[in-house]
Amino acid sequence: MKSILVPVGSSKNAQSHLQYAVDFAEAFGAKIYVIQIYNVYTMSGTMIKVDEILERESLDFLNHHVSKVNTKNVEVIKKAFKGKLVETIDLVSRDLDIDLILLEPRVNSKKKDVYLGKTSGKIIKQTNIPALIVPEGFVYKPINSVLFALKSAVINKTDALEPLMNLKSHFNATLNLLLVKTPFHSQKDFKIGDDLKSEITSIKETENATTFQGVLEHYKEFNPDMLCVVRRKRGFFTKMWEKNSILKKEFYVSNFPVLVLSGLK
Repeated sequence: MKSILVPVGSSKNAQSHLQYAVDFAEAFGAKIYVIQIYNVYTMSGTMIKVDEILERESLDFLNHHVSKVNTKNVEVIKKAFKGKLVETIDLVSRDLDIDLILLEPRVNSKKKDVYLGKTSGKIIKQTNIPALIVPEGFVYKPINSVLFALKSAVINKTDALEPLMNLKSHFNATLNLLLVKTPFHSQKDFKIGDDLKSEITSIKETENATTFQGVLEHYKEFNPDMLCVVRRKRGFFTKMWEKNSILKKEFYVSNFPVLVLSGLK
């Protein structure tokens, strides 16, 4: 894990989140790209170079923002981009060879009852880049145990598990697998490949309507430092595919980071 992307918004948690990102990157010897994305709606007859002004203001904001944290020995690169949020993050991630996006649950939302705001929700929902959602005010600590929740253990993409395995290997963490039998499961969904099986500490099977419900019911048994789920069209955050924000009362397991992998199939 060598390149980490940190989108910056206007939340009160932005400084704390960036410090976590620096501490996390230091553990891996990675560099950080701290970015802000702006959009311009041009008006007929406008003579002012709005793009240049907004880019300069965004970079000034990022420089000030980064100056507030202890960057230690981590390389922190600040960039401002013009464009639409999701498309720009996709392009930037490919161009910069990003391994992981570190996200605040609420990049811009000020609603206290929201766990995942619209901006973070869009990034999780509409991109296919591995992402780590870090709780607000969370202080970096080594990851000793991971709960990996799946409704299907079928893995067709050879590199899909790479972020999870990098974390597990780096921290020498235990990996507990929660297999959730949903109403439409098939037997092949629970055939675990040798590569994954060799990394697992324990396996638990449960029957629930969704993977989401399975985690809410059983996560306390494992007391993980991190939850890992898979991004699917109708995946873990089912409500996310219907709306971009999620309330805390709907996802009250919000006291540890959530690693969202790209699709396995």
